[in-house]
Amino acid sequence: MKKFIYIAASLFLSITMQAQDRPQPKPGPAPTINVKKPETFTLKNGLKVMVVENHKLPRVSYTLTLDNPPYAEGDKKGVADLTSSMIGKGSKKISKDAFNEEVDFLGANISFSSNGANASGLSKYAGRILELMAEGALHPVFTQEEFDKEKAKLLEGIKAQEKSVTSVASRVENVLAFGKTHPNGEYLSEESINKVTLNDVVLNYNTYFVPGNAYLVVIGDVNTKEVKKTVEKLFGSWKKAIAPQLTYSDPKNVQYSQINFVDMPNAVQSEIALVNTVNLKMTDKDYFATLLANQILGGGGEGRLFLNLREKHGWTYGAYSSIGSGKYVTKFRSSASVRNAVTDSAVVEFFNELKRIKTDLVSAEDLKNAKAKYIGNFVMQIEKPATIARYALNTATQNLPEDFYENYIKNISAVTPEDIRNAANKYFLADNTRVVVVGKAADVLPGLESLKMPIFYFDKYGNPTEKPAVNKPIPAGVTAKTVFDNYIKAIGGEKAVAAVKSIATVSTASIQGQALELISKHTSDNKSLMEMKVAGMTMSKQVVSDKAAYAVQQGQRKDYTAEEFKEKKESAAAFPELALAKRADLKIKGIESFNGSDAYVIENGKSTLYYDVKTGLKVGEAKTMERGGQKMTQTVTYSDYKEIKGIKIPYKTIMNVGMDLEFTINDAKINEGVTAADFQ
Repeated sequence: MKKFIYIAASLFLSITMQAQDRPQPKPGPAPTINVKKPETFTLKNGLKVMVVENHKLPRVSYTLTLDNPPYAEGDKKGVADLTSSMIGKGSKKISKDAFNEEVDFLGANISFSSNGANASGLSKYAGRILELMAEGALHPVFTQEEFDKEKAKLLEGIKAQEKSVTSVASRVENVLAFGKTHPNGEYLSEESINKVTLNDVVLNYNTYFVPGNAYLVVIGDVNTKEVKKTVEKLFGSWKKAIAPQLTYSDPKNVQYSQINFVDMPNAVQSEIALVNTVNLKMTDKDYFATLLANQILGGGGEGRLFLNLREKHGWTYGAYSSIGSGKYVTKFRSSASVRNAVTDSAVVEFFNELKRIKTDLVSAEDLKNAKAKYIGNFVMQIEKPATIARYALNTATQNLPEDFYENYIKNISAVTPEDIRNAANKYFLADNTRVVVVGKAADVLPGLESLKMPIFYFDKYGNPTEKPAVNKPIPAGVTAKTVFDNYIKAIGGEKAVAAVKSIATVSTASIQGQALELISKHTSDNKSLMEMKVAGMTMSKQVVSDKAAYAVQQGQRKDYTAEEFKEKKESAAAFPELALAKRADLKIKGIESFNGSDAYVIENGKSTLYYDVKTGLKVGEAKTMERGGQKMTQTVTYSDYKEIKGIKIPYKTIMNVGMDLEFTINDAKINEGVTAADFQ
């Protein structure tokens, strides 16, 4: 059965790509920065309070931060996540529903986590907003019912990520960079989450949600004396305690640059990240130079990585770099998602850019633009309450000089090209970097091997593994025709398939809680209808008739060209394999692992077809398309074959559109439910 649902991609992957070619305005004189200092006081239990009065707007914001050292959770990773999700689900005085209703009535925003809480709203409700935040944070109710709900949601999220190349890449990157026993290297799993009990959550809260390292920042239209009274009343009874002061050995960077490869056969593009750990503190002399070095290298659309990998070569939608800073070890990384075919070339260009910024002095123009962006962002953010809260918190927790932010622009302006080069050599370890590549081994390994770099292989959880097998031998006598013939036989036989004049299905899926409906109709004489509905309204439709084809996207119609119509027509049949079996030009590309099983791979123009070696059933299809001048590949996975009128069709179809979109057939008809009017 031919069941393309690529039409859904246009609904979810509308990507606007515009070149940033406008000239930068000339910078004016550096503004004078006056970051208002907070009034501070400390409660007897250790809670440190900072108040910044700002009467420009009748609003107030509260930020409660627990500045505890990071800690590893071991075989019960997930305790902190579940604690975060359960705080704020009502309190000992207020039910969850009553709490949420009052927050909405006040027009406030209140959120909680295992690391603190945030609240904001109109200053006329300042006292009640803080009272609600304190009530939710300090007097939570942990019930088995809520625990079971939150645990189920967390498990569902983990399952959804297992086939996500991006999620796997992020997990493995941290495991390899920091180690599984380090707080930054731990990861959630079904096994670890299932070990967590309600008692573990209660113990975690009682151990870590304590005032010893806590800061409450209050900013807005308030009176400091009144705030002090309110805070003492609401937080004074918070039991004095300090969270455990655990320490961990800093992870070591690799002795020599190497590729750490993870095979994901379903990957339509490779996730590349060049990673090394760093210990960059905000008090370091080279802090500002490092920020600017990262900005020039890959801080945005004007960064060298972006200009190289996207603008010059067109290999990716974006390439960036980032560097962490703070009291604890973090990492520097440069990354991009690129097409499989250019994975090795992209790695080469990453190294070229890293080595260039470590060797050559940056131009005066590049440095001026980087400074202008940082200074501009700094000035724009300085009036926001969240920014002032962060600055006050950073000053207290990072041991910053009192005038750190007043001198921010001066320190940025003082950075020289030599400072940039020195910072890059210290923190961008091109000779000791870990190149984490997660992609399809069959497509990318030969190219990576040609780079002559050491390659180590890992599974999806960062465990060492053997080199994945690629280019498996095709058994004697197996051809594209026999694969197509076996598929026809597997779904019911040539006689039964030839008797099918039409197939009509209705499938459903959901994305971020939104219900989707996909109506699909195909005929034996190559006519088709694909219609996507959201909440009962048609969002997109594609029709292929006898003589023409068109698509409608949110009310806008596009007629396909003659060449496009020919391509659509070939794929519109209910079972295109009947025609494909007669084509002598199609060959088997090889045998690859697809969704955990070996599959024959056959290329047909812009599409790649996958047929299970054992069952003969079609298990997937990948289609290459172009958007905004960039090539992209979308993969559809077929499974859960069920019989209807002697024909097996896949009742589950998973389409990757940056996330997995899973459609399940609710209704299927053969030789009924299709009329000529469907293809008008």
